[in-house]
Amino acid sequence: MKKCLLFALAVLAPMWVCLGQTDLSYYLPAKVQYNPTIPTPRSVIGHDVGEWHVTHDKLVYYMMALDKASDRISLEQTGLTHEARPLLLLTITSPKNHQNIEAIRTQHLQLSDASKSGALDLKTMPAVFYLGCSIHGNEASGANAGLLMAYHLAAAQGPEIEKYLENTIILFDPSFNPDGLQRFAGWVNSRKSKVISADPNDTEHNEAWPGGRFNHYWFDLNRDWLVAQNPESQARVKKFQEWRPNVLTDHHEQGTNATFFFMPGVPTRVHPLTPLKNQELTKKMGEYHAKALDEIGSLYFTQEGYDDFYYGKGSTYPDVQGSIGILFEQASSRGHAQESVNGVLRFPFTIRNHFVTMLSSLKAIQDMREELLSYQRDFYKSAAADAAKDPVKAYLVGSKDKARLFHFAEMALRQKVDVYKPAGNQTINGKTFEAESSYLLPMNQTQYKLIRGMFDKQVKFQDSIFYDISSWTLPLAFGLDYEEVKTIPSLGEKITELNMPTGKIIGTGDYAYVFEPYGYYAPRAMYKLLDKEVRIKVANEPFYVDGKKFDRGSIMVPVDNQNLIPDQINVIMKEITERDGIDVFAVSTGLDYKGVSLGSSSFYVLRKPEIAMLVEGGISPTDAGELWHLLDTRFQIPVTLIPINVFNSAPISKYNTILIPEGNHAAISDAGKEKLKAWVQAGGIVIGFERALNFLTNAGLGKFDVKKEEEKKEPAKPRPYAFIDEYGRAQETSGAIFEAEADLTHPILYGYTNPKVALFKSNNLYVQKANGPYSNPLSYGNNPLVSGYITKPNLEKLKNSSVLGTVAMGRGRVIGFTENVAFRAFWFGTNKMLMNAIFYGPMISAEASR
Repeated sequence: MKKCLLFALAVLAPMWVCLGQTDLSYYLPAKVQYNPTIPTPRSVIGHDVGEWHVTHDKLVYYMMALDKASDRISLEQTGLTHEARPLLLLTITSPKNHQNIEAIRTQHLQLSDASKSGALDLKTMPAVFYLGCSIHGNEASGANAGLLMAYHLAAAQGPEIEKYLENTIILFDPSFNPDGLQRFAGWVNSRKSKVISADPNDTEHNEAWPGGRFNHYWFDLNRDWLVAQNPESQARVKKFQEWRPNVLTDHHEQGTNATFFFMPGVPTRVHPLTPLKNQELTKKMGEYHAKALDEIGSLYFTQEGYDDFYYGKGSTYPDVQGSIGILFEQASSRGHAQESVNGVLRFPFTIRNHFVTMLSSLKAIQDMREELLSYQRDFYKSAAADAAKDPVKAYLVGSKDKARLFHFAEMALRQKVDVYKPAGNQTINGKTFEAESSYLLPMNQTQYKLIRGMFDKQVKFQDSIFYDISSWTLPLAFGLDYEEVKTIPSLGEKITELNMPTGKIIGTGDYAYVFEPYGYYAPRAMYKLLDKEVRIKVANEPFYVDGKKFDRGSIMVPVDNQNLIPDQINVIMKEITERDGIDVFAVSTGLDYKGVSLGSSSFYVLRKPEIAMLVEGGISPTDAGELWHLLDTRFQIPVTLIPINVFNSAPISKYNTILIPEGNHAAISDAGKEKLKAWVQAGGIVIGFERALNFLTNAGLGKFDVKKEEEKKEPAKPRPYAFIDEYGRAQETSGAIFEAEADLTHPILYGYTNPKVALFKSNNLYVQKANGPYSNPLSYGNNPLVSGYITKPNLEKLKNSSVLGTVAMGRGRVIGFTENVAFRAFWFGTNKMLMNAIFYGPMISAEASR
């Protein structure tokens, strides 16, 4: 094997690599003895580590075998993925610690309680180390290295490992993303040749869309730690909060031509809530990683490329909770071997680098144990002092929509944030918050810093480049009203259990049923009725029932002349109140002298959506996945996912709504464009997002004109050549929050109560306002920036630009959004726009066309 590898490395552009088996001696420390009663990976999974990519099922079998064989390991299933794969966590420590594990956990949590932590004897306390692998499924060297780490921790013998296990509780997650890992392993294993191709053009190295990076619904799970909208995230956040570890390591891969990265990241790109001491400890641990990689001759880098800013990432999430988050990035072979600028990159080599840094992390935690424990204690003591001095004593959040408020509180409780009901109604800055539809989050609590991380807004930054988004103010994301409370609030009931709110049927009339448009799950109720062939109508004018005003967008269900008898309709309406949290009003008359009567032609009969969405080609998997997840899991509305190459030739008459997500749409053929035009003319609704607006304009399906760059009259100011890359990246709007002005009488804005809407923008698309008086229902004003980073020139282009436009074509409509209205499943506040576009698109007047 060695001769073959030396020959391959000597060739200028090696295309094929001869690989023999790589046994455990390639990876494991040379001077360590191993317990022969502990099964090796090969004895369970059937191949050597690195010979094949381990599939998730085999990974599970091996972890179960270790749990059975070793008294150092306790395995638990913490949840299930969307595809029903088990999420595992192994607690690994000495047998003695296992006998006392709950007492150790309880004592460790006292480090985050400033009133109790001073009495703890840190010399006797173990550190807690959370080790996680391959949150991106196609970055598989981490999970494969996890096989070795689990074996080493279970089987290694001698005073060194005994000391590590006595002084450390290791929480080991062998696969953060089982569905993605399985998808990727299936791809590369099924395309592996006996004589391995290292050619980057080989099919093994070129995954089919959407690739293995994502989970089932194509979410990037490494952006989901803070909001935890996916089951994989919810399971690991629960365990993190149960333990609050001292260190969390997160093992990833990067581009094939890179080397190996370990934290810290770029020093100027650290979130201001993260203490300086956090970065000092990260650097100190880095010395251990450097030494371990030096010993095996691996190249590496640090303090460049990556950052510690967004608290939704796995390596940054711990930093606002008294922990140290460490990101490791290994150059990826994206298969079993691939050519790189550093020679042929072999899969076993990538695994070994991760394994040695897992060991170096363990050694660093052992040597720095008291320092890490002390840092965590000091972090929470400092946070308590800061909370006492903070002029903001609490945040008050509320909404007419109890479902969105529920999901916000649900998110906060997952993060062990204390949430209370207010003692009574409160009015702040002219806003009245009713006790029944509001929550209080006091600042005087353990998670003070994390609450700041959820609520803070920021427009000034030390750096102008972000690895991920620059702002995520969560009450704005959920579309909630909120205010700072400047005096110590009167607290009502503390929320310990949270149940999805239910509605009720109000009244006893049998003429019609009516419900308001504000409820988040109103679209689910609407689809349920339409799917049962119940005729429903939407109000385009306000009306009154028993003195109560119902705004535009309210839904009316006549009882008479339906396919179902009144009792059957009543059963459905009761189900809607229970499942969807909506109050339904049973009306006894259609007469209304204050507004319109229920028989008015201003009520529009809705059709059942038959939805298709374009996927594959150049479509962004994450954007498409967010839309799929929203329709499928939240609203239970079926959507057909049509690959672009199928769309180009398939009939589409069975659909009445087609979604075109963000991405590159060059794969849509001329025939596909012409077919789409004819389909719209016949009454179809196209809804496009972000760069899909460019496609729609170029295809003759609308006029979403982009603001042009002003012609430069003078040469650009000279800049140092060394700034080329950084200057270019600084022009990106990586993700910030802006306020748009909404026309609440427009059908796509039905159900909104505030004419100022918080939108998330992560692009540099700036669409000119249309000329028509009714054609700009949602647009940015003169001062749109709420929080986040945007360059001054881009901000100028954003001002007075359009967010939403509609185009009439025959009997159909084309609707375009410049922004992502379903961002990462936590931007609840703009989801209703999409659902309104789906249900109400056909009734938008041609006079409102761009």
